[in-house]
Amino acid sequence: MKYSVIVPVYEHWHLVPALIACLQAQSLSQRHFEVLLVDNGSQDFQPPQGLPENVTVLRCDTPGSYAARNHAIQHAQGDWYVFTDADCQPYPDWLEQLDLAIDALSDGTTILAGAVNVISASSRPNAYEKYDMVKGIPQAWYVSRGYAATANLAVHSRVVAAMNGFDASRYSGGDTDFCRRACKAGYTLAFVPSAVVNHPARDTWQALATKAKRIKGGQIIAGSLTRRTLWLLRTLTPPSVAIWRFATNTKHPFGYRVTAVVIQFRIWRLELWEVIRLMRVSAERR
Repeated sequence: MKYSVIVPVYEHWHLVPALIACLQAQSLSQRHFEVLLVDNGSQDFQPPQGLPENVTVLRCDTPGSYAARNHAIQHAQGDWYVFTDADCQPYPDWLEQLDLAIDALSDGTTILAGAVNVISASSRPNAYEKYDMVKGIPQAWYVSRGYAATANLAVHSRVVAAMNGFDASRYSGGDTDFCRRACKAGYTLAFVPSAVVNHPARDTWQALATKAKRIKGGQIIAGSLTRRTLWLLRTLTPPSVAIWRFATNTKHPFGYRVTAVVIQFRIWRLELWEVIRLMRVSAERR
C-alpha cells in the first residue's frame, strides 16, 4: 500500500459520497491506496452505505480535525499519507500527479502540497462566495512562506513519525505548525500545481464567520507566546496585506475583488470581537 488518503469528517457526512466518487474515479489504480474517513464526533453520523473495499470508517472522540488525522495515522497502512477534506473534490488524476511528483522530487524528505481551487456551484455566486473565491486557498503562496493546507497535502510516514504527528490540541493552524516544524527539522516543502482538488466556496456569512473565528482561535490560543503576540498585534491592525492581495488578484473580475475587500473589513471587525471573546471562553472548533 503506497498511499493512505486521510479525511477527517465533522458534520459533513452528506458531502462524503461526492468525495468517494472522485476517489473511485482516480486514474491511479485503487490497489495503490486506501481511504480512511475519520468521524470526529458528528451529531449526524451517517456514513454512506456500500463503501468501496479500500474505504474504512474510523471514530475519533477527541475533538479537532488534527486529533482525527493523528487517529487515522495510527491505523494507516500506506507509506505516504495524503490529506484532504470531506468537502473537497479531487481531479481524476490527483493521486497520479502526486505519485509522479513523489517519484521525481522526493526521497521521502519532501512534503508535497497540491493546488486547491475554490469554486462556486452557481454561475452567479453571491457576495460571500465571491469573497471566498478571491481569498481562496493559495497553496503556492503558502508554500513560499513555509507551510501548506491539509486540503491537499502528501507527507511520508517517516516524516509524520519524526514530527510526532499534528498538534492535536489545535482546532486550526495545525497544518501550518506541522509544516514549519518539519522545515525547521530539515525537511523540505514543494508545490505541485498539477495535483488539484476543488473546494466549494462558502456561501453564507455564518460559514465565513465560523471559519474566521476558528482560525483566530488557533492563532491567539495555540503556539508560542511570541507567535501569539504577533497574531494579536496583526489582528489589531487593519488587514492591509489581505486587501492588497485581493485587489491585485486579477484572476477574478474587478467587482468580485471589490466585494471581497468590503467583506474583509467585516471579517476584521468580527476578529476583533473574537479576540475579546477568547479571553473568556474556548475557541471555535468547526
